[in-house]
Parts: sequence; structure tokens; C-alpha cells
Amino acid sequence: MRNYSKFLTGLVAAPHTPMHADGSLNLDIIERQAARLIADGVRGAFICGSTGEGLSLTVVERRQVAERWRTAIRDGALKLVVHAGHNSLGDAVALAAHAQEIGADAVSILSPSYFKPGTVDDLLDFCVPVAAAADSLPFYFYDIPSLTGVELSMREFLRKGRARIPNLAGVKFTSSNLMSLQECLEAEDGRFNILFGCDEMLLAGLALGVPGAVGSTYNYAAPLYHKIIAAHQAGDLVTAQALQLKSVKLVQLLEQFGVLPAGKAIMRLVGVDCGPVRLPLRRLTEDQISRLLRQVEAIGVLERKTETVIGLESRPA
Repeated sequence: MRNYSKFLTGLVAAPHTPMHADGSLNLDIIERQAARLIADGVRGAFICGSTGEGLSLTVVERRQVAERWRTAIRDGALKLVVHAGHNSLGDAVALAAHAQEIGADAVSILSPSYFKPGTVDDLLDFCVPVAAAADSLPFYFYDIPSLTGVELSMREFLRKGRARIPNLAGVKFTSSNLMSLQECLEAEDGRFNILFGCDEMLLAGLALGVPGAVGSTYNYAAPLYHKIIAAHQAGDLVTAQALQLKSVKLVQLLEQFGVLPAGKAIMRLVGVDCGPVRLPLRRLTEDQISRLLRQVEAIGVLERKTETVIGLESRPA
């Protein structure tokens, strides 16, 4: 089994899925999203996950989004991770196979969340055929118990999964359980690629040794997080803490206004209008958007010079 511990490093954005005012896909925006990420020194795009409203898209739409992202980053400037999670095993298998067919760099799924697996073995029974459908790609389990309602031991998942999923690369770990995060980082002699999914806690993840992180705020505030990484690597804890506090304030604002509709509103501010969210999420009014954007600018987390690429020295190894 391959050692995937350093397969994905640095910042991996979870892009929004761009939509027209009527809620239909606006695929033409994807090239602009990709250009923004590349200019900001982001290393990958984790598409059709939570931020991408993947579970609010049809299977056909998810295939269309994946194909357009593959075209947008054909030169390999970003790693493309396709989220194929679905409550239907058959649809998850089909989405994973499609990801391999179009030449994605990795595939991921989260747990089914209506009928839920009760044990790690149950979860693996669901994951095994999905991973096999994309057996040439690294396979990541996307652990996000706050949304799926499934909270199982990721250390046990990795230990047992190693024998059952030859292409098991690691976990997108979106949980505040730092003890479990550390267990995953050292599991099976550290061979797995553990990507932290809590933007507002990135510094804590770095202190524990995460090689990379996946997050929604990296779509528009990546320079802030590069500075956190650089300060951590330089041993400047005071600066790193002050910068991380800006991230905390940003995430608090997102939660106040609604994480996904607020995130899309901020994308408009940085010049990449991804449109509205889909029901059952509620769109922000223009007044709410104005208040949100004023408060975001007051925190000072956005940089308008998108052509500047952050140097490698400010990224994790």
C-alpha cells in the first residue's frame, strides 16, 4: 500500500458551486474560481462537497461541475478532488467512476446520513465499492459528523480500512476533536494524508502536524492562512495567534449570516460572483449582504491583489 502522507499539502479550497439567479448551474464562472485559487497559491480544489452544495445537486449536475473543473485546471496547477458522497451507494459508485474517467486527482465520500452506518465495519462496507470504482485514484473519507450525524472512530476506520481499501489515502477531518485528529495523524505509522477541515482552528492543526487543510474560506482569504502557516513555521506564535483570531472572527460572521450564503456573498466582493444558494438554504437580502461585507472588510482578512502568488516557503511541506 502506498504511503500517502504527503499527497496533498498546504491549502485546498472547497469551492462554491456557481449558480444563476434562478438556481441553475453557472459553469462559466468555474474558470474564474480556478484562476483565483491559483493566484492565491492554493494547491487544490475539493469540489461538490459541503461548500459546493454537492448534496443539493443532481448526479448529472455533479458530473457537469466535475468536468468543467477538470477543463479549467487541465494544466495541473491545482489538484482536483471530487466528492462523490451520496446516500445512494449506486450513485456514489457512479460518481467515483466518473471522477476517475475524467482524470481527477483524488476522490472522496462522506457517510450516508439518512440511514446511517452504526459501526466502522458498516461504514467500510459502504466505502469499499466506491473506492474500487476509482481504484487508480487516492480515496479520502470525508468525516464531518456535525452534518452527517455519524461519529465513528477515524483511527479504527484507518486501521481496518488499510486492509480493505488499497487506495485509501486518508481523511478530510472536519471535526473539532483534536485528540482524534492526533490519533489519525499517527495511525499506521503516519502513512495517511490527514487534511484538517476547520479553518478557524488551522493553527491548532498545524501544531499537531497536519500537512494540509481543506476549507471554504481559502476561496477568498487564502493569503491570511498562508501568513498563519508562515508564522507557525517561523516559530512566531504571537503573530500566528493574532492572525488565527482574524479567521475566528471571520467564521463567526459566516455563522451569524449563514455559512454558505455568506461565503457566496464574499465571493462577489472579491470579484468572482458565484450567485445564490439553493433551497432549503436561505438567500441573503441585499441589506444583509451589505452589512456582512462591511463587517468582513473591517476584520481585514481580504487581499484584493489576486495576481500575487504566495511563495512555497509559506506553505506546509
